[in-house]
Amino acid sequence: MFKSYHKIILSTVLLASAATSTVCAKYADASRTYSNGKKVIDGGSTYPVKSNKTSAYYVNTKADKGRFTFGRTPTKNEIKAWNIDVMPDGTGLPEGHGTVEEGDSLYEEKCAACHFDFGTGGSGYPALQKGNAYEAQKTLTNQRTSPDADGPIRVFGSYWPRASTLWWYIKTGMPHPAPMSLTNDQVYALSAYILSINEIKIDGEELDDDYELDRAKFLKIVMPNKDGFIPKIDGPHGVENARKFFNDFKNYGNGTRCMKNCFDGKPVLSRISGSGISDYQPPISTKRSLPVQKEGAAGADAPGKKTYEASCAVCHATDAMGAPKVGDKKAWAAVLKKGIDKVYLNALNGVNGMPPKGGTSLPDDKVKEVVDYMVSQAK
Repeated sequence: MFKSYHKIILSTVLLASAATSTVCAKYADASRTYSNGKKVIDGGSTYPVKSNKTSAYYVNTKADKGRFTFGRTPTKNEIKAWNIDVMPDGTGLPEGHGTVEEGDSLYEEKCAACHFDFGTGGSGYPALQKGNAYEAQKTLTNQRTSPDADGPIRVFGSYWPRASTLWWYIKTGMPHPAPMSLTNDQVYALSAYILSINEIKIDGEELDDDYELDRAKFLKIVMPNKDGFIPKIDGPHGVENARKFFNDFKNYGNGTRCMKNCFDGKPVLSRISGSGISDYQPPISTKRSLPVQKEGAAGADAPGKKTYEASCAVCHATDAMGAPKVGDKKAWAAVLKKGIDKVYLNALNGVNGMPPKGGTSLPDDKVKEVVDYMVSQAK
C-alpha cells in the first residue's frame, strides 16, 4: 500500500468492512482471530470449515482424507537450484560487473523488441522508464480525478522500492524466449543501463556510458521510493508488521467499523446478484488425471509442437508482438507469399524484431520443425 493512496482505498475499505459485517452476521462462526490466537493478517475474518463449507464456499475435504503429507527433505543440490533469489540486503547477489555501454548494446539485442527503444514500452509490454525517476516518484501522490488528469507514474525507477528485484527478475525471467541464459556480468550491464535511463544516481554519481556496476556498488543503490510503502514488510518482522497495521483500523479508517453514513455524499453501490453459490450439478470431480487424448487427434503429437509451446508461443500465440499468430490463416498466407524457404531463412536469421532462431539455441532442423508446425495450423 502506497502512503498517499489512503483517500483512494478509504471508500473501498469502508465498503469491505460493511460487507464483512454482513457476512459475519450470516456466518456466526466467523472470527477475526486464527486458531493459533493471532489476528487475521489482513484485518478481515476467517471462517472454520463446517459441513464441508467455509462460509459460502465448498471445501474438498476428501482430497487428502484428513491427512497431509509434506513430501521428503530436499537434497542440497535441489535447494541450491531453487535458492536463486536476491534479497534487499544483498543476500544471493553474486559477484560480477558490467558497464552502461555494454548494457545498452545488450538491451538493443535482447530487450528492445519488447520494451522498445530506451525502455519506453509498447505492444502490451511495460515501460522501463519515463524520465527522471526522482521527479516521477513525486507524481505518486497524484490522483486520477478525471480521464484527462495526470495520474501517478509507476515504472521501475519511480515506483519500485528495491533494486534487488530488478537484478533477480532479469536473471531468472529475461529475455522471454530464453530465461536464465544471461551471465551475471550481462545482468549487471543491463541493470546499469536501466538505472542510467531512469537517471538514478549511486552514491551521488550519475551513471554515464563508462560507469561500471558491480556488487559493491549495487548494494549502495537507494531507490527514490524506498520508503513509499506501508506497512514495512522487509526483514524478519514483516509479517507481524502487516498484521499489526491492518488490525489497527485507524491506519485506513476512522478507528471504528462504520456501517452507515460513513462519509458525506451518496455512495455508488454495486450489489451482488443472485443468491450465492448453491450445490454443483454435476458435483466437482476429485480426479487429477489428464483428459484422454483421442487417437489420431490433429496436431496432438505433431513434430515441433512441444518446442513451439516452450520457446515460441510467447510471441506467436497472439499478434500483440507483431509476429504472425498461430492459426491466423490470413497472416500466414502473407508470410508464405515468398515461399517456405524464405520463411525458414527468416526464422533462422531473424527478421524485424525477432532475433535469430527466436533467441533460442535450437539446431536448424528443430527451428524448421517449429515453422512447419505453425504453418500447418493455418491451413
